[in-house]
Amino acid sequence: MTTRFPRDTAVLLGRILRHITRSPDTIITTAIMPVALMLLFVYVLGGAIKHGPGAYVTYLLPGILLVTIASGISYTAVRLFMDMQGGIFARFQSMPIARSSVLWSHVLTSLAANLVSLAVVVLVAVGMGFRSGAGVLAWLAVAGILVVFTLALTWIAIIPGLSAKTVDGAGAFAYPLILLPFISSAFVPTHTMPGPLRAFADNQPVTSIVNTIRDLLARQPASTSIWIALAWCLGILVVAYSVAMAAYHRKTA
Repeated sequence: MTTRFPRDTAVLLGRILRHITRSPDTIITTAIMPVALMLLFVYVLGGAIKHGPGAYVTYLLPGILLVTIASGISYTAVRLFMDMQGGIFARFQSMPIARSSVLWSHVLTSLAANLVSLAVVVLVAVGMGFRSGAGVLAWLAVAGILVVFTLALTWIAIIPGLSAKTVDGAGAFAYPLILLPFISSAFVPTHTMPGPLRAFADNQPVTSIVNTIRDLLARQPASTSIWIALAWCLGILVVAYSVAMAAYHRKTA
């Protein structure tokens, strides 16, 4: 079974990617909302927000990248739910394929689709004035954090994809994740928030991840924030993966 895993995953991944290439609106839709938010905050609200030196789009971009991922993973839950409802999982169970390949194909599709959406958002940000003097290693570190964060949220998406009763329910779980960056340092410095709200913002995962990406792109020392960000991402990934696999085994038992 283990030796078949890479081959089976690649075949199933190709199947889902072909569906996406025939209907690329999901990737386009995923990128439109973050780009619209970026335009709104930079050109409408940016002048009234005190964020420190530099262009506001540069300050804003790390948070927008996380919003892009949070909005994109909802499609993973919907695609998985549709496969469950369409009976494709039942057909896979009767075939000699690695069972975990079914889930991993959706996870890797989510990763690929989100990377495309992230690239689109960064290109738009460059057109709006985003600039960074970060070197190759810093950009690789940013990419690594975004990949781990995407995998963590995607495994969260797998859970409602397996357990939701309706397609709307499968995708609705992403709304709180999209709102989480708004209660963080993504759009404004946390010291401007009231006490209890600031305490929450300072100690939730998005703030440490945003601060780490912001420091890396600004060529600033990431200090302990990078380890806190990685701990959050890996912790969420491990817990979400465990819960998703348990739900999958119950569903296919």
